[in-house]
Amino acid sequence: MEDRILIPVVVNQNSSSLYLCWFPCSILLLLLPPQTSSVAAAEALLKWKASLDNQSQPLLSSWVGDRPCNNWVGIACEELELGVSVTSLNLSSFGLIGTLYNLNFSYFPNLLTIDLYNNSLNGTIPDSIGNLPKLTHLDLAYNELSGTFTPTIWNLSKLLFFHFTGNQISGRIPPEIGQMTSVQFSYPSIPREIGMCKALIFLALDGNNRILLGKPVFFNTTNFLDLFLQKSENNNISGPIPEELGLLQHVWILQLLGNSLSGPIPASIGKMSALANLRLEQNQLSGPIPTTFGNLTKLQSIVLLQNNLSGSIPASIGKMIPPELGEATKLGVLDFSSNHLTGNIPKELGRLTSLLQLLLNDNQLSEGRIPNIKAFHEAPITALQNNKGLCGNATGLKACPKAIPNPLSKRSNQFLVIILVSLLGTMFIIFIIVGVLLIFCRRVRKTEDKPREAQNDNLFAIWSYDGKMVYENIIDATEEFDSKYCIGVGGYGSVYKVDLPTSQVVAVKKLHPLPDGEICNQKAFTSEIRALTEIRHRNIVKLYGFCSHPRHSFLVYELLEGGSLMKLLNSEEGAKTLDWIKRANVIKGVANALSYMHHDCSPPIIHRDISSKNILLDQEYEAHIADFGTARLLKPDSSNWTSLAGTFGYMAPELAYTMEVNEKCDVYSFGVLTLEIIMGKHPGDLISSLTSSAFTTLNMPLKDVLDQRLSLPMNEAAREVLSIAKIAIACLHTVPQSRPTMQQVSQELSTQKLHLPSTLHMITLGEVVDL
Repeated sequence: MEDRILIPVVVNQNSSSLYLCWFPCSILLLLLPPQTSSVAAAEALLKWKASLDNQSQPLLSSWVGDRPCNNWVGIACEELELGVSVTSLNLSSFGLIGTLYNLNFSYFPNLLTIDLYNNSLNGTIPDSIGNLPKLTHLDLAYNELSGTFTPTIWNLSKLLFFHFTGNQISGRIPPEIGQMTSVQFSYPSIPREIGMCKALIFLALDGNNRILLGKPVFFNTTNFLDLFLQKSENNNISGPIPEELGLLQHVWILQLLGNSLSGPIPASIGKMSALANLRLEQNQLSGPIPTTFGNLTKLQSIVLLQNNLSGSIPASIGKMIPPELGEATKLGVLDFSSNHLTGNIPKELGRLTSLLQLLLNDNQLSEGRIPNIKAFHEAPITALQNNKGLCGNATGLKACPKAIPNPLSKRSNQFLVIILVSLLGTMFIIFIIVGVLLIFCRRVRKTEDKPREAQNDNLFAIWSYDGKMVYENIIDATEEFDSKYCIGVGGYGSVYKVDLPTSQVVAVKKLHPLPDGEICNQKAFTSEIRALTEIRHRNIVKLYGFCSHPRHSFLVYELLEGGSLMKLLNSEEGAKTLDWIKRANVIKGVANALSYMHHDCSPPIIHRDISSKNILLDQEYEAHIADFGTARLLKPDSSNWTSLAGTFGYMAPELAYTMEVNEKCDVYSFGVLTLEIIMGKHPGDLISSLTSSAFTTLNMPLKDVLDQRLSLPMNEAAREVLSIAKIAIACLHTVPQSRPTMQQVSQELSTQKLHLPSTLHMITLGEVVDL
């Protein structure tokens, strides 16, 4: 508390009366509450700074004066009713050494966020931390804090995120933790109190010590969206996987990789209906792969490598989405390598038409032909190696021998002829009857089709010319959608290349039929189609119109011959043709299109699946956003906007907590896509390292991150790449409100050209962040 000087002013009073006046006034001053202004907060912060060691204080050199909201590093403020107040303290990975004893949190009544992640703070957590009534985010992970939790910490009634992994805190966790929605910590065992967290949707247990995964009480908490129990430096989770996992029906990411889990994979995992990402690799699991995996209709990635699994691959995996739902399976990654699987590869895997990555190597698959789909045909030689007896059209496999029928004995042939002759006579009569019935039914169907087509005339009217003629032309040009015209398969339909009689070449997306066979609100559907056909932007794939018929419904787009950006980046030769200037133009084109969708369309259009597979290029390498609005079009009045949508690796992290889709989700996906373009591959773990400000990542040279297939950019290209890298990192901010809008991104890409502080090969990622 700051020193106070009391100067009493008394006229014609003796000393005793002077004393009597001074004493109660002093008591009154002592009883006054401490200052809560930004000036008082500055004094508290400066006092804490002075208590840190001599190496830490220069890191806070901007902390001078009495105005913390004026460019003090790590401090953020907001204008509130009573004036400007400190709302965020973020000094993660600053290398601070000292304690929290001298930081009086009582002077920060409006503080929302404390992030002191990855420093060297020791001692205990002070009691005053409980005097933060508005705190929602507390991250003290990877310090050297010890002792027990101060009881006042559980007074933080608004706290949603609590991360204290990598400390030495011990003692009992009280029941008050049950109000939190996100908990991440290191602890000798999983505390029973976690089971009280009825609102918990995210749990990460990393850096723990020999946790035995028996029947943890947290399975009472069925709201989970993410469950990470993966190996870290001190982790060794062992025991079987509990059957109770099947109770977590909202979980869509389950990662138990790199531990010592043993026993069979429980069949109950097949009940986790929302599961999209399953990783159980690098354990000691044994037994067969459960056939119940076929029930996981939303599964996009399954990785089981390096276990002791045996038996055959269940055919049910090829049925992850039943055909009556009309959608191809979403499974994109299938990794069963390094196990003891036997038998043949089930033909049902041929239904996984969206499969992008396949690994079955180092098993004992010893018989049979591989499925006839692209993922098998284009698999690298290592993906199927060390399996004896496989054959088919793939690199490194021998061709399958032609089937040789077993010769029948002469006596058997004679017996077969007698049976066939007697059957043919009967069947001939049946065929005549059936033929007559078919002709009759066809005439009836034509009669019924005419009113159906007339009923759907309002949908055909979307075209600027005769919709019925367009429908017939497309049917004829594709020979009733023959597979030889198919150029791609997506989540909502198959895409065909069509040459119309007008010499125009278009792309036709034939939609899978809806489960109920009908569009739920034809009027709203028509209105939305009309709106999309009126969109005019050079970086958005043009939608020409829509055709509806009892047998087929399809959308018609302009055809872009350049293919997808993902295909180009995955090609060694194709990536080299996409030089730095072309890549910068692709990024600008995508930014311009998203800015148009978010800010110039009414209502705004949110894509929800920005990824390299949905960016198409023309022959001039101009970028065009594709596949937007399809989900919304199929159900225009649907309220199911919070269901899982998008591509793993591109989705914004807040979807794991709120599932609230808005424009900032597209901004995050754009940041991932931008890094992918300049790196030549998906950024992967680099994203989490950048957002956590990991020291080793920030010291990494920018040149080591860029696509090594191209020479280092120079001059103007170097300035372009530097600006793009800075904007991409800003788009990946973990707090959605801190991300720029796409309008800001588009404007910055058009105008901002950062000055090179040094030659490009000397610039680190940390310097890019600070530009």
